[in-house]
Amino acid sequence: MLGQIENKKMVLSDFGKIVETEWLKSFDIREELILDEFVIMPNHLHAIVILKNNGLAVEPHGRAVQQLGRSVQQQGPYLYRRPKSISSFIAGFKSAVNSKIDDFIDQNHLDIPKYDRNNRFFQSNYFDHIIRNQNEYLRIWNYIIDNPKNWKGV
Repeated sequence: MLGQIENKKMVLSDFGKIVETEWLKSFDIREELILDEFVIMPNHLHAIVILKNNGLAVEPHGRAVQQLGRSVQQQGPYLYRRPKSISSFIAGFKSAVNSKIDDFIDQNHLDIPKYDRNNRFFQSNYFDHIIRNQNEYLRIWNYIIDNPKNWKGV
């Protein structure tokens, strides 16, 4: 969906270009995030993202967390993404990409279904990992850089 590997380099499809544009834009609009290294692959993306902590409560990882409050519309506990967390960033990024891809489908009169809760463009979850030292950082950074060269396809 996002492109293909040609001569050990990633060549983005139209959808891949949308993902790249929205990924880069995310770091322009989110002051709490710094983009280190990333690569878009044919069916996924790898990245090192740095969270700035300027005295704010920044959650380094995690999914939607259960709060012990009640919403006005619901009875009982509800799920809530903490602002300035990786979870809220990824949710916003995925939402922006879905909207842009749906617009692309409409503008180009493509005969494919648009993306929604029943037809997801992205998997519903993601994998995150806190990098704890320089050796681990270098290993992951090299993995990202080398990923297109090592791609075996699916």
